[in-house]
Amino acid sequence: MLYESLLLLGVLSVTFMVPHLILGMGFSISLPGWLLMVHVFIVLGAYFLWYWGHGGQTLAMQTWKIQLTTPGGNPPTMPRLLLRYSLAWPSLVYFGVGLLWSIFDRDRQFLHDRLAGTRLVFK
Repeated sequence: MLYESLLLLGVLSVTFMVPHLILGMGFSISLPGWLLMVHVFIVLGAYFLWYWGHGGQTLAMQTWKIQLTTPGGNPPTMPRLLLRYSLAWPSLVYFGVGLLWSIFDRDRQFLHDRLAGTRLVFK
């Protein structure tokens, strides 16, 4: 997750920070906080859904040879990926409870993977 965070820093700097710097410095426009959060949600969603939908791996997952699949080993469908992405936010935001879940899960899966019907496997 640390490596993924470093990659996301680059993604967000291009797709989030640059446009808002242009708006703020060039046009003196400051968007409300809720709209900024929606923008981050959409940008990160586009990143994760694209990579998960095309091979089941983000750039960091490729490095660590981790792949997202269904429990049957098939590629997840887009509705399942959307559900996983939506469930991952509360899993992280609420003190990482969905990540801590993996300590007690019989298959060592995160809570959002368990609920979305996906799983992380080592290739």
